[in-house]
Amino acid sequence: MNPPPIRTFPHPRKMSADELAQAIEINKSQILGYFDETFSRNVVKEVSYFLKIYFRPEYIGFDELPERSNPDRPLIYASNHSGMAFPWDAIMFGTGLMEMHDFDMRKVFRPLAAPMLSASKLMNPYLLEDIWKRVGAIDATSLNFETMMNQEESDLLIYPEGVPGIGKGFNRKYQLQTFSTSIVRMAFKYETDIVSAFCINGEYINPYAYSSRRLNKLFNLIGIPFMPIGLLTVLMIFQPWLFYAALPAKLTYVRGKRYKVYEMIDKPFEEVSLKELRAIRDQLQAEMQAEMDAAVKAYGKKPYRLGEFFRAVGKNIRQFPYFTPIGWPALFTEFNRLYFKKNKPPHNITKGWFRFLRIIWHNPIVIAYFLPVIGWIPIIAKGITGRRKVKPWEGSNA
Repeated sequence: MNPPPIRTFPHPRKMSADELAQAIEINKSQILGYFDETFSRNVVKEVSYFLKIYFRPEYIGFDELPERSNPDRPLIYASNHSGMAFPWDAIMFGTGLMEMHDFDMRKVFRPLAAPMLSASKLMNPYLLEDIWKRVGAIDATSLNFETMMNQEESDLLIYPEGVPGIGKGFNRKYQLQTFSTSIVRMAFKYETDIVSAFCINGEYINPYAYSSRRLNKLFNLIGIPFMPIGLLTVLMIFQPWLFYAALPAKLTYVRGKRYKVYEMIDKPFEEVSLKELRAIRDQLQAEMQAEMDAAVKAYGKKPYRLGEFFRAVGKNIRQFPYFTPIGWPALFTEFNRLYFKKNKPPHNITKGWFRFLRIIWHNPIVIAYFLPVIGWIPIIAKGITGRRKVKPWEGSNA
């Protein structure tokens, strides 16, 4: 799918109401044009199937999704970020709910994601260009947020901590970083509810990893928003596949409360000051922090549940290595190749004893993930090709 041509606009707060309405209509074709529902369905069936074996996700309170408070406006789901890891938690959240609700986009959400995730191929799983946008993610910019609040096709998921939430370090696990005021501003302006949601145990995808601003600035140059400092950081020099690796944390998603921020102050939106928005933001964050603390206490005592993990491994041993991070470079790359090569979506792409060798034959980049040190040369070369320059925190205060 060829994305629509990109047009740039001033910040929404610098436009008049008429100018903003016109920009929103133009922008709809830009941000909605990437989403490929057929691609998303088949990612769930052919790729996320294996990730589910590994992470064993559980969804608490999502069997029946909440009705909209304002039928013409999407609900805003707000979730915590899992620190210092590739966003596997977000992948399992979105694909899991899609599957649970039969891909009815009116019932599930599209995520607003940090622009750095889509700007560089390195931050797309296994260098698959625009995969975040093809499965429904949207760059978290102010205009995109405004645009998505003016459509009815799906609700929204936002990570109000922004990139600082991903790079907060294991020493601040389960500590919500300062929220952007955008989530409060949009919910207030369009009189729609915020629904809290929490990923528990995602902090253990890459445990005991920490953050350095100096190191992060260095990696920003090649489009990586942060680089965790931990055991995997050293090992990934010798085995590049560890850049995307994850430990088998038991990912548990808990739906929380509904918040009506537009009822927290007795003023019309146009008269609310930034100071008042920040006060509402702080109240929302404090209440969500208390909710998350309770969810951690209930579901985070055994973050790996190794007995359950090894039973899942034993039950699916014939699917090795595709349900482990070792097999994911081949799994993702081959799915993407077949999807764009054939006239119909790929099916049973891992079936057959010699399939792994055939996958490598068709996708030689897979070999690079397992070559010590020198494997990084073709990976980085491919990863920075065509990269769009984005400021490290762009979109975090959208």
